[in-house]
Amino acid sequence: MKNIVEKRLFWFLKEGTELDLSNKAHLDMYIQQTFLRGKTPDIKRLLKMVQPSDFIESFGRIKNFLPKEVRRFWEEWLGDINKPTEKDTPPV
Repeated sequence: MKNIVEKRLFWFLKEGTELDLSNKAHLDMYIQQTFLRGKTPDIKRLLKMVQPSDFIESFGRIKNFLPKEVRRFWEEWLGDINKPTEKDTPPV
């Protein structure tokens, strides 16, 4: 999936640059920049555009490059969505 980047988030790229989010390097850069420079609508758009499994995989690659507060927030959030719910746990 190709996406034209917003200059506000990717000031270092030429205007109109497209990132191919099926390319892992592009996806990692897109997620990292959105986490660092994005606002709530940017995060919401990111979560709608990227498959959860691709998001989790990318986060695993980029988390060490994020500020610790950002990394901890997403680690906690991802931990919560990966935690089994009551309906997923077999009855005792």
